[in-house]
Amino acid sequence: MAESVELPGRLGILPFKNKVLLPGAIIRIRCTSPSSVKLVEQELWQREEKGLIGILPVRDAAEAASVGPVLSQGVGSESGERGSRVQVGTSDSHRLDGKNQQEVIHWHTRGVAARALHLSRGVEKPSGRVTYVVVLEGLCRFSVQELSTRGTYYTARISPLEMTKSEMEQVEQDPEFITLSRQFKATATELISVLEQKQKTGGRTKVLLETVPVHKLADIFVASFEISFEEQLCMLDSVDLKVRLSKATELVDRHLQSIHVAEKITQKVEGQLSKSQKEFLLRQQMRAIKEELGDNDDDEDDVVALERKMQSSGMPSNIWKHAQRELRRLKKMQPQQPGYNSSRVYLELLADLPWQKASEEYELDLRVAKERLDSDHYGLTKVKQRIIEYLAVRKLKPDARGPVLCFVGPPGVGKTSLASSIAAALGRKFIRISLGGVKDEADIRGHRRTYIGSMPGRLIDGVKRVAVCNPVMLLDEIDKTGSDVRGDPASALLEVLDPEQNKTFNDHYLNVPFDLSKVIFVATANRVQPIPPPLLDRMEVIELPGYTPEEKLKIAMHHLIPRVLDQHGLTSEFLKIPEAMVKLVIQGYTREAGVRNLERNLAALARAAAVRVAEQEPAVSPIKDVDSLASPLLENRLADGAEVEMEVIPMGVNNHEISSTFKIASPLTVDEDMLEKVLGPPRFDDKEAAERVATPGVSVGLVWTSVGGEVQFVEATAMGGKGELHLTGQLGDVIKESAQIALTWVRARARDLLLATADETNLLEGRDVHIHFPAGAVPKDGPSAGVTLVTALVSLFSQKRVRADTAMTGEMTLRGLVLPVGGIKDKVLAAHRCGIKRVILPERNLKDLIEVPSAVLSGLEIIVAKRMEDVLEQAFDGGCPWRQHSNPPICSTAALGAKTEEIVNHLNQSWRRKPVI
Repeated sequence: MAESVELPGRLGILPFKNKVLLPGAIIRIRCTSPSSVKLVEQELWQREEKGLIGILPVRDAAEAASVGPVLSQGVGSESGERGSRVQVGTSDSHRLDGKNQQEVIHWHTRGVAARALHLSRGVEKPSGRVTYVVVLEGLCRFSVQELSTRGTYYTARISPLEMTKSEMEQVEQDPEFITLSRQFKATATELISVLEQKQKTGGRTKVLLETVPVHKLADIFVASFEISFEEQLCMLDSVDLKVRLSKATELVDRHLQSIHVAEKITQKVEGQLSKSQKEFLLRQQMRAIKEELGDNDDDEDDVVALERKMQSSGMPSNIWKHAQRELRRLKKMQPQQPGYNSSRVYLELLADLPWQKASEEYELDLRVAKERLDSDHYGLTKVKQRIIEYLAVRKLKPDARGPVLCFVGPPGVGKTSLASSIAAALGRKFIRISLGGVKDEADIRGHRRTYIGSMPGRLIDGVKRVAVCNPVMLLDEIDKTGSDVRGDPASALLEVLDPEQNKTFNDHYLNVPFDLSKVIFVATANRVQPIPPPLLDRMEVIELPGYTPEEKLKIAMHHLIPRVLDQHGLTSEFLKIPEAMVKLVIQGYTREAGVRNLERNLAALARAAAVRVAEQEPAVSPIKDVDSLASPLLENRLADGAEVEMEVIPMGVNNHEISSTFKIASPLTVDEDMLEKVLGPPRFDDKEAAERVATPGVSVGLVWTSVGGEVQFVEATAMGGKGELHLTGQLGDVIKESAQIALTWVRARARDLLLATADETNLLEGRDVHIHFPAGAVPKDGPSAGVTLVTALVSLFSQKRVRADTAMTGEMTLRGLVLPVGGIKDKVLAAHRCGIKRVILPERNLKDLIEVPSAVLSGLEIIVAKRMEDVLEQAFDGGCPWRQHSNPPICSTAALGAKTEEIVNHLNQSWRRKPVI
């Protein structure tokens, strides 16, 4: 313990923010700021053992504002050593701890002198900044008389506050001080005893009580407690020994009481544990007494009820043995045990699963099934024919393991509703499982029961919810599963969709095989490409292309409008939407493959009509004129003279009776003015293509996307430069290569196409070419834009405009051959939607026109091309300029039409369906 030292008249000051160092306490600090490093270096490092510094508490601005602008001298002011009224700068602006911003430092007027017990110096790399680690011991209190700065740190003129030896001897004879000392030592001894029993340490702490003076013990004990900053300041300001001992005794006693309270809480918890053990023994004795008396009530025993439920579930024998083993384990457990609830939930799942329970199928009537499909879905002839074939096989061989159907098509074409229709035709229950965004394999196979919060996979959970083992299960958005560190759900689906494996499907949570072979799986996807090939191999892909405008019109009139009116509480008496207005909505406000946006627009019209109807006053008050309502149910109730508080309308009552209280003068008929008022101006028109190709260098292409076909414009322009090609529009590598091939072919045929004179050897000499694909935020890739790029370049160099009514698609080679591409049906439908009249296709894609409805082909002129020259001949008015000098062997337009009809008729005969051209 440090002896009393002689303090110099001035000390370097190290500020302690919201913390106090008391005499006798030891603290370890790390100095990194320039001011504290400078202080330690000059006052401690250079002076070695003789160095002393002053530790002065400071407040931050927030705490000082709550206390007041001027800090008090504390409780020790009655000692006769009243601090002089020095200007300590309690509200001056200084830098604190090396911060760049200016902070208000609120200095305390009393501090503690400290010496360094250990001092080490370090250099941070790579900055080279010097830091110090200092172990400080508090020595004695002092009072600040004047505060000043020395370079970057503070110094203070101080006066010591410690008593002299004679004054100390006089205080020790004071009876009050003697009483306070005994009280403090007794409390401190009790605290040390409790801590030694709790921590099982030796009696080294008791030696302090015998060797250290009592007034220093008070500071040492308080410094070891976690107390507030205000209490630390109060202890620092306690210069009077009696006040200091009184405060220290209070803090030690409070700490002792908190230890006693903690011990009581611990004993109470241990008592509750022993109480649960006692209850366990009593329950065992009660169960034995009931068995002896024969008074065991099974109906009140949940475990017995669970066992009965498991016996009636019809699970196989091997699974029943496993369930019995789990049940015996559950009976030996108590409800308070951690694994009781998880074991019980697992057994309840085993009991709830439909091991043998199946829904009774209707006797399949293909005619009724076909009528059901026709009533639910318009068009989709090929898709519905494949479903009828599937049902026919199920009728002839009910236990046949049919293929897994995967409906692929844009959003809103009826994929999910087709799966629901299959379930309705078979008379089976229907369950939909969404796989969009699933990245965890446990969503398919379940979690192992060793994990907290484990649960079965979505398949087992879905079978449990429908409570039959042979539902129609829809795996929706199967192309949108992902994979990460938690596994690959698509790989887990391989076992589910394989008929040879799913009869023993093993869910990780279930941990026993479950037969999924009776489940009819149907999948949906927007695209085929993201589906892994092994998973795709287990499914039969049925593509659902977009609807034609004529099909959308039929769907709207027969399905969408009745459903929208019903959803908005309207009937045809309130709102009428003529076919002409529906056509305008289809042509001017929707340009999509499905019908979802069409339904949204119809719903907007219905909402506008609902507002008008709701604003009308009811023609008949349902309260005052209740006798005039033509309701037979009300007449029967009122005939008996009974009071009617509420009328419940049965399901058989016509909806017209519900809305009969609202009458309007005439039904609201949608016209063009209402369309523009509700839906705004038309978003699309047929003039877009003509406006876009009004200048040379622009051509119209056809592309395929995940939401159907689209029209893609290609723009080309030339400017002065070094013969470079610039491509923009967020393009992929394949389409960039197609652009390079197109430019190379045009440069090679420049003289034949009259794009360059005989003297010109380089078509790009002194100029650059820039090709842009509009809608730059949408990624684009693929080879089908080859013929479109060539047409745009020829139009640019010849300054001839491309026909606005012509769109094209096809891949081209470096020799000018036009190769077939995919997505022909979607592309032709997109051209028809956008008002295109002529479509140029590769000759080898002619067979794909069998997929296009005849109503679409009848409004289009299909032109096939074998070489690039054929495309150019049909893309420009009056043909291509090179025709005037050479005659390559290509078919005329009439011959192309005849050839198309011949091939399509041949395909029609092979498919046994009506001609489409």
